[in-house]
Amino acid sequence: MAQAKKIALYIVIVFVLYTIITSPKRAADLVQIGFEGISSAAQGVGEFMTQLIS
Repeated sequence: MAQAKKIALYIVIVFVLYTIITSPKRAADLVQIGFEGISSAAQGVGEFMTQLIS
């Protein structure tokens, strides 16, 4: 099982590197979308906690 996890991790790393090398603009767009999603989620959690306290 641990061997399968290592292989999957290596495949993901190779895919990410391939994407960055072949299409850096698309990779940058994907990273920006990811960070925007994380930011929105954190903002939503913050608003939820604010409403709990109020």
